[in-house]
Amino acid sequence: MIISASRRTDIPAYYSDWFFNRIKEGFALVRNPMNTHQVSKVLLTPEVVDGFVFWTKNPVPMMDRLDEIKDYPYYFQFTVNAYGKDVEPNVPSKNEIIIPAFQKLSRKIGRDRVIWRYDPIFLSENYTIDYHCKYFEALAKKLHMYTDKCTLSFIDHYRKTERSTKPLNTINTTLQQKLELMGRFSDIAKKYGLKPDTCAEDIDLEMFGITHAHCIDKARLESIGGYKLNIGRDRNQRPECGCAESIDIGMYDTCKNGCLYCYANHSAKTVLENFEKHDVDSPLLCGELTENDVVKERPVASCRSCQMNLFSDA
Repeated sequence: MIISASRRTDIPAYYSDWFFNRIKEGFALVRNPMNTHQVSKVLLTPEVVDGFVFWTKNPVPMMDRLDEIKDYPYYFQFTVNAYGKDVEPNVPSKNEIIIPAFQKLSRKIGRDRVIWRYDPIFLSENYTIDYHCKYFEALAKKLHMYTDKCTLSFIDHYRKTERSTKPLNTINTTLQQKLELMGRFSDIAKKYGLKPDTCAEDIDLEMFGITHAHCIDKARLESIGGYKLNIGRDRNQRPECGCAESIDIGMYDTCKNGCLYCYANHSAKTVLENFEKHDVDSPLLCGELTENDVVKERPVASCRSCQMNLFSDA
């Protein structure tokens, strides 16, 4: 079983103490986003967890405690964009905090365990193709020694993201614009020895040497953990998504980064209300169990293959 922590919220930035408490207790409770009174108990012991994938824009709050998960394979999906406070209001300074944190994290755990994400990409009067290319290269210059690849994607125009990004006057990116941007990004990535791929994009970019990403990456966890995983593609994700199966322990409407393009938050008011209910000692990320909740232990098991390969050199 792979644990995603989390597509729904930035656990490293805002809930790291809660996460480490869950590791100590050996489980977390997770509400079903489609039925809030349906609660799953998810075991988090080394015997069943085959790896953690952390999603973050700021891992600083948990970086000094990584020894507490030394018994688990893990890696970080680390988003570093070139947007300003008008787009990512609560993300700390890129130059003063985030880029140094990226470099420090890579030195601490290895460049194979820190994936740079530059996404989601949108275009506007301020954030033009030339703007993105200029600052993508500026970031690549600072990060390429600390990671082996960069994952790219374009913004998805859900109803909530269209509403929240309205002040930015975003434009609908044409296929021609996407191809131009990806071609230029590919040239920059190659210049700095980075492998570019895309997250859940349905356009073919092989002409630029850009492949489709596996953000929950079975092969990467196999390399880190030193074992094979008998695990398939996550069929609960979009058809274009190449992720392996995982269980997400996050909760929507809890991320305080405040990014205007975020699909995981409904409103800043709801996020604040949920955050005020957060208790680091609760098995739930936010709030407590009620008499109407039904808790069921989710059947989980390790997907590690212990069978020796007869043709291996081992």
